[in-house]
Amino acid sequence: MGKGDKKSRRGKIILGSYGVRRPRKRNDKPEVKPVKEILLKETKDRKPLKEKKEPKEATAVKEVFELKEVKEAEEVKPKETRAVKEKTEVKAPKAVKEKKEEKAEKESKPKKEKKS
Repeated sequence: MGKGDKKSRRGKIILGSYGVRRPRKRNDKPEVKPVKEILLKETKDRKPLKEKKEPKEATAVKEVFELKEVKEAEEVKPKETRAVKEKTEVKAPKAVKEKKEEKAEKESKPKKEKKS
C-alpha cells in the first residue's frame, strides 16, 4: 500500500484524486444565494368536463336450455363399524406419599474479623 495504490489514502494524495477514503474538505464560508422574486401565479383556464354518453338500450336475448341425460347414482351402503369394547375395570387412586421430616438447620460458623 504505497504511493501508487489507487485505493489507499496515501495513493489518493499522490494521484490528486478524491474518494471515500479521502473526502473533500468543506468550505466554512456561508454561501450567498440570490433572492428570487416571487411571481404571482396566473389562474389557468380549465377545460369543461366531458359529457357522459347515454348507454344504449339492452337488446333482448333468447334463453336456450338444453337437457342432458344424467345417470342415476348407485346407492351407497354404509360400512360396518367395529364394536367398541367397554372398559369395566376402574383403577384405584394412588396412595399418598408420606412427607419426610425436615432436617434441622445447621449452626453457622462465626464470621471472621478483618485485620486492620
